Amino acid sequence: MVDKEPTLGGLISVLPALDVDALRAHFPALAGGAAHFDGPGGSQTPDTVADVIRSTLLSPLANRGVTTRAEHNAEETVVQCRRALGDLLNADPAGVIFGRSMTSLTFELSRTLAAGWRAGDEIVVTRLDHDANVRPWVIAAQRAGMVLRWAEFDPSTAELPAANIEALLSPRTRLVAVTAASNLIGTMPDIPAIAAVTHAAGALLYVDGVHYTAHHAVDVDELGADFFACSPYKFLGPHCGVVAGRPEILAQLHPDKLAPSTDQVPERFELGTLPYELMAGTTAAVDFLAALGDTGGGRRQQLVTGMAAVAQHEDGLRDTIEAALRRLPGATIYSRAQRRTPTLLVTFAGHDCARISAFLAERGVNAPAGSFYAYEAARHLGLEASGGIRIGLAPYNNADDVHRLLDALADCLIP
Repeated sequence: MVDKEPTLGGLISVLPALDVDALRAHFPALAGGAAHFDGPGGSQTPDTVADVIRSTLLSPLANRGVTTRAEHNAEETVVQCRRALGDLLNADPAGVIFGRSMTSLTFELSRTLAAGWRAGDEIVVTRLDHDANVRPWVIAAQRAGMVLRWAEFDPSTAELPAANIEALLSPRTRLVAVTAASNLIGTMPDIPAIAAVTHAAGALLYVDGVHYTAHHAVDVDELGADFFACSPYKFLGPHCGVVAGRPEILAQLHPDKLAPSTDQVPERFELGTLPYELMAGTTAAVDFLAALGDTGGGRRQQLVTGMAAVAQHEDGLRDTIEAALRRLPGATIYSRAQRRTPTLLVTFAGHDCARISAFLAERGVNAPAGSFYAYEAARHLGLEASGGIRIGLAPYNNADDVHRLLDALADCLIP
């Protein structure tokens, strides 16, 4: 038997670092009463982000330029978005590419990069990754007649050591694609170490930072990524995608584009008119996160301290949930890596995950079940198509959410 009342332990001590009540007041969706543990699939949106999207659409807009107010509004929106993302990722704004989604951008870049590769060249992908950082490279390799190599993670520890990738590298390796954090089990590989061995082999490193960016301050240079992909809707922004690439590398790539469109970087990678309202919303999301940090210093410093506060808060909640999950009958927790995000994948022996998820939803607790497009990872863990229940934390989760989750799970699982 498990006590249905979770022991909060040191939870309260970490909450004051982040004013969660004030933060939650900016999320109208939370007024619906649900406890959202579905952040890894897309966070809820603060009012400030929605307000900026609305005001941008209602302001004069036109194609980018400097002649009319409408043209200036569009131009300024784009410039400010690239600067905001540059601060968020500590990346050069001149290499920030904006697109419909991380998946679409990765497909576009995989096709463009593969055009310069030859049969017999090699690509390394991992079993840990979301399929958006696997399938584009698999398809590119197949079309170019390249050799595809798979880096395995250890299911017993959920770790993906740099050595597992290093063992696959050769002078013919052209690119390594790896996640900075698994969206399924939260594992955060040592990306700087992977970058070091990748670059030593003369290859490029493409990092899926979609899940990582929502929980930790990103420093693209420190990570050593040549390309770093993320999705603003995972960190409180609108539905769109971003890739920060090294401008000197992007300048060597020539994607398919319309004849009249600019050949400048990064615009040559952005097909058609940009979604100005989504770019404005992305800037607002970055500013919202920055406002969680120290008031002194510039936006980059605010983001670093703000994301540290977010991580401390989320990790405290995760520790409480994880300790309670271990007391529930038949629980298997697959999130086992030493360095990981506040994301837990769990199954319960003798219980269908989809049924448990539906039970939780009836109690106003959103914790979905599945493999969440981490197809290779779920299969490598020995999970069926139903995968597991994913409990993912976001900055707006609080102690009451945790109580409700654990109470509902206990009611579902304990006779």
